[in-house]
Amino acid sequence: MKTKDKLQEKEFDTVKTFREIKEKIAKELSGMTFEQIKEYLKINSIKFQKQ
Repeated sequence: MKTKDKLQEKEFDTVKTFREIKEKIAKELSGMTFEQIKEYLKINSIKFQKQ
């Protein structure tokens, strides 16, 4: 069985990207009340629907 000497460099790292997104959202939501979070989600879900 042969092993690869060099790892192929990924053009897009899904895990890294989604971790960064999750951390960004967590920072934005920290300290918000339930009502503020609902408003945040309503506004941001509209952004994603328009894309």
